[in-house]
Amino acid sequence: MTTRTEHTGSYYADSRNDTLDRPTLNDKVETDICIIGAGFTGISSALHLAEAGFKVVVLEAARIGFGASGRNGGQLVNSYSRDIDVIEKNYGQDLGKALGNMAFEGADIIRQRIKKYNIDCNYQAGGIFAAITNRQLHELKQQQQLWQRYGHDDLHLLDKNEIGEHIASERYVGGLLDNRGGHIHPLNLLLGEVKAFETLGGKVYEDSAAIRIERQPQPIVHTANGQVKAKYLLIAGNAYMANLVPELAAKSMPCGTQIITTEVLDESIANSLIPGGQCVEDCNYKLDYYRLTQDHRLLYGGGVTYGGGDPASIERFIRNHLEQTFPQLKGVKFDYAWGGDFLLTMSRLPQFGRLTDHIYYAQGYSGHGVTTTHLAGKLIAEAIGGHAQRFDAFASLKHFPFPGGRLFRVPYTMMGAVYYGLRDKLGI
Repeated sequence: MTTRTEHTGSYYADSRNDTLDRPTLNDKVETDICIIGAGFTGISSALHLAEAGFKVVVLEAARIGFGASGRNGGQLVNSYSRDIDVIEKNYGQDLGKALGNMAFEGADIIRQRIKKYNIDCNYQAGGIFAAITNRQLHELKQQQQLWQRYGHDDLHLLDKNEIGEHIASERYVGGLLDNRGGHIHPLNLLLGEVKAFETLGGKVYEDSAAIRIERQPQPIVHTANGQVKAKYLLIAGNAYMANLVPELAAKSMPCGTQIITTEVLDESIANSLIPGGQCVEDCNYKLDYYRLTQDHRLLYGGGVTYGGGDPASIERFIRNHLEQTFPQLKGVKFDYAWGGDFLLTMSRLPQFGRLTDHIYYAQGYSGHGVTTTHLAGKLIAEAIGGHAQRFDAFASLKHFPFPGGRLFRVPYTMMGAVYYGLRDKLGI
């Protein structure tokens, strides 16, 4: 009998709408498309493909949303972890324009999914980028101009007084309000998409880790007690793939981030913190991000542990940051504290591509996964359906291993983080 994996002890897991156990794979099955990973990349792809008429099977090593998709900050942040200007500079104007034209599509897809399938995930419009220094505020002005150049006009630059009306904190000198951003309960969004996928005939197997892949014209994925033979395979396990595909593991690195959720606050106190209900992230290299939940808690996250895992005390680490932002919450009780891993790439841009003509992969969103995974699902479905131009634009991005290989990628990256963290503190 298979031992069922439990979700991490998070606010999301305890407030999820769907608590059903999906079956484990104990048979040999054939399908059009097999997907490894039931996170946002896998399920977004599965739903787009099922809508297009494909028969799809998803294999999940643990539980639906066990990884980053069920643990993240729940923020719909537009564009990519490296913005369009960096893509233009490093990869040329043509590729910059191609990716720039898709930079705001992921959040739109999420809103469309919520509406079409009536998904209850506490969607709230609006996100704020908060500047701690004048240099950061100047960069936000440039970001506004850049995004406007690609058709995103629903942005409002906030001065010191205006951001004080949006966030009850003295930390910020200004900010940028993105009305096409927003936030959701990520695990409930994912589970709602799974339900939609299942109504279209899709199948998800939990506690069914892929342990071996036969890379043949019709790939075969083996689990402990079964196998799936498919016309196409999508690898979408991100930071939770271990070394199943060594060439993908070599060009990426799991990184941990941590989140707390406070006790339920008095409604008036909660609403005073962020009166408009937007989500917030600051502009530091190692940024803080936070928002209110529907039941009037403050959800606050931040920090990075390179190589994955959590610090000795999530609560102590986050409390220092939270109380610096909101001194009026000093000593507030934390009801939940959890961590999870996202997948970082050297370029900070996502990695899309093919291992063979019939094996696709998508990974490495570097902290911008909620929206970009939903774009990825659409592009993968387009490519398998015979329209690969937009997928191939991402696939043409060159990716390299971290300096020093897998052994030294953590210390080298930490050295860079120390440098940028010092810049944040000095405001330069």
